[in-house]
Amino acid sequence: MEILRHGAAALGLQLTDQQVERFRTYYQALLEGNRRVNLTTVTDAEGVQRRHFLESLAVGAALHRHGIRPWGTPARFLDVGAGAGFPGLPIRLADAAVRLVLLEATAKKAAFLSHLTTRLGLGEVAVLAERAETAARDPAHRESYDIVLARAVAPLPALLELTLPFLRTGGVLAAPKGSGAAQEVAASARALRELGGRLRLSEPLPVPDGGPQPVLVLVEKVAPTPERYPRRPGVPTKRPL
Repeated sequence: MEILRHGAAALGLQLTDQQVERFRTYYQALLEGNRRVNLTTVTDAEGVQRRHFLESLAVGAALHRHGIRPWGTPARFLDVGAGAGFPGLPIRLADAAVRLVLLEATAKKAAFLSHLTTRLGLGEVAVLAERAETAARDPAHRESYDIVLARAVAPLPALLELTLPFLRTGGVLAAPKGSGAAQEVAASARALRELGGRLRLSEPLPVPDGGPQPVLVLVEKVAPTPERYPRRPGVPTKRPL
């Protein structure tokens, strides 16, 4: 885990030995879980540290750098389409002030996340096996999160409908994107207008010791999302705004 330790330090995080050991346990559990469930194609130790762990921590560092959520500040996070737990779980492992819910619709992946959080001793991290379109209509989750995370879930116009209903006004969506980020942002004007969002920034995400840089898109919730959104399951991705 030396790549992780040094990369985290470059992001302004001094991980303790206990935190590094938890990341090591995370890596071992990921390899074991990947034999049963398709969690990731990146399985080598170096790749997981750079592409998964450090990229996730870089999202947290960006929130700190832009004054959205400094490290150590209590905040309610939701990771939509959490999959193997990125980026939410690495951020939580590095920062105990994060109150995290992992939302994952695929039952086998949700089961892996439940096993993983228990193995990591993170009993307070909740795993919700539900579709975003359904969970966003639950009063316990609608417009109640400070930060929503989403990595590799859907193109931005659809992603906004799947995520903005969860954010309180003033909350922020943090979505790492690939090389098509500029086109996705350009296609999102209507969705932003309809759902109560405003693009805060779209910029390369510096990942220490990493390869190609992802692009981090930050969207601020500036007005309540109309009750008609999200539409029924499957519609946001089939017919994005």
